[in-house]
Amino acid sequence: MPPAFAAAPSSSICGVRIPTAVSAPRFLRNRVAAKTRSTSAWSLKAGLWDSLRSGFLKSNNSTETVEPPQAPLEVEEPLPVEIVLLERTLLDGSTEQILFSSAGDVDLYDLQALCDKVGWPRRPLSKIAASLRNSYLVATLHSIIRSSETEGEEKKQLIGMARATSDHAFNATIWDVLVDPSYQGQGLGKALMEKVIRTLLQRDINNITLFADNKVIDFYKNLGFEVDPQGIKGMFWYPRF
Repeated sequence: MPPAFAAAPSSSICGVRIPTAVSAPRFLRNRVAAKTRSTSAWSLKAGLWDSLRSGFLKSNNSTETVEPPQAPLEVEEPLPVEIVLLERTLLDGSTEQILFSSAGDVDLYDLQALCDKVGWPRRPLSKIAASLRNSYLVATLHSIIRSSETEGEEKKQLIGMARATSDHAFNATIWDVLVDPSYQGQGLGKALMEKVIRTLLQRDINNITLFADNKVIDFYKNLGFEVDPQGIKGMFWYPRF
């Protein structure tokens, strides 16, 4: 049977056949050469990466310092603000404070009760929670009544709220502005809005918008808002079913 592979060339010395050196087939030589080039290229790339990572880029004649890329600066959110807007003594001798806060401290059931007082339709608590969680700013008004008879006893009640959504850079829209009817007419709604606007301006948000019913347009005009400034009109899309 003929051999499966061709015999290697050989020479004879003293009758002993000695195989001569055999060069690798061309495809094998190419593969070895390619592997050698690949290994050389990888070593070059690895050396370049190591030099870049160490902060230095080496050249033939000099060494140039390469600054590593800087991480983006984190923008710190301003700390929540709490301000006593009003302090007064009630007829029974107890004291009441009206506290403004931008900390977003809202109990869902208290907010639902406040919406009931102003006559707003009920909304699912899960959606109310999501709207608060996704807001850029949630501001509240709380009434804190301290008893004159029992030291340390106090009653805290949510009497107002407003929230704002934003792109965190240029624009903000104010939503859900409401004040307990028993506290309306005392300038608290105006104070709440002024604090919300000031808080947004302090965060470098200058384009502030809102939606208003016809009966409260004058209220917002007195705060500096304009209806359709420069002819800008809002547009809405509603489901058609």
